[in-house]
Amino acid sequence: MCSWCHGFHPVMEPMRAGYSDRYDFSLIVGGLRTKGAMAWDETTKARLKATWRQVAETTGQRFTEKLFERERFEYDTYPACKAVVTVRELWGESASFAYLGRIQNAFYLEGADITTLQVLKRWIDPEKQEAFAAFFESERAEQLMQHDFSKARSMGANVFPSVVRIDSDGHMVCTKGFQRIDEIIIDS
Repeated sequence: MCSWCHGFHPVMEPMRAGYSDRYDFSLIVGGLRTKGAMAWDETTKARLKATWRQVAETTGQRFTEKLFERERFEYDTYPACKAVVTVRELWGESASFAYLGRIQNAFYLEGADITTLQVLKRWIDPEKQEAFAAFFESERAEQLMQHDFSKARSMGANVFPSVVRIDSDGHMVCTKGFQRIDEIIIDS
């Protein structure tokens, strides 16, 4: 539920495809907004609309304004973060990137409320929904999500999206904010 991350998805996928022979890509969730941290009022809606327009202009990604028709909404990224961690833990990194893309599209293009388990299960294969729900509700999923939040902070990824890589000298390099592939320096 990070608009700039939604804008970055069409950059990340070609980067993963083009550089997977040289890099291992991991999706670490950062926990952008916690429950109750943002009032759902006209000021917030106006600020989000302006940000989404800026993201659309910069990245070419589309957005719907259906979300802003809601009188009440809890802008809480925890459930989506936990869902991504659940998919990663159960089915691997590639599955987590694909799932993130699906729920981003649901939220930003369709206006889906992705803050509940019931809704988050929609983008899971029906035969796997029971396993997804069981793990999502587990203490382990909570621990892994909190570990991701700590890991992101420890790597300096406090702006979303961020790309963290290890350079040829073994140093961690964190590129913060939306960037195009050619703007992200990659060792050859």
